Amino acid sequence: MPTQEVLDAIPHREPFVFVDEIVECDGKTRILCRKTFTGNETFFQGHYPGFPIVPGVLLCEAALQAGAILLTRIFADEETSMRIPVVAKTGELRFKQMVRPGDTILIEAKYREKMNAVYFLRAKVTVDGKLALQFDFACALTEKPQ
Repeated sequence: MPTQEVLDAIPHREPFVFVDEIVECDGKTRILCRKTFTGNETFFQGHYPGFPIVPGVLLCEAALQAGAILLTRIFADEETSMRIPVVAKTGELRFKQMVRPGDTILIEAKYREKMNAVYFLRAKVTVDGKLALQFDFACALTEKPQ
């Protein structure tokens, strides 16, 4: 279950929250989050029945959510407090390790730079100390619905 700190930072809600807790955050360039897949998630019923694995797109979503949490912390000023980060681009996706029911992932997102109104980040997801996923992504800030 996600902590209140996570829920306060992003607009996502169950069953589409893929960050349980914030482990570390320097508030400026890096965040480390954790997610445990219990095996009770409904997607396991149909994603490789008999040999369930976490869908790669959901690992990406976990990393994107961690990046969004980082951006809300970096840009917590008045100008951006009325905006939410949305993904604008992904690239250089590399899947290296399967994630299975019962696994806990560590999700690292690093802020790299801002160009115009786009924020560039790099994500890394590990399971049991092994790299599961790495990719670059970009987010833009959009107006929060009233």
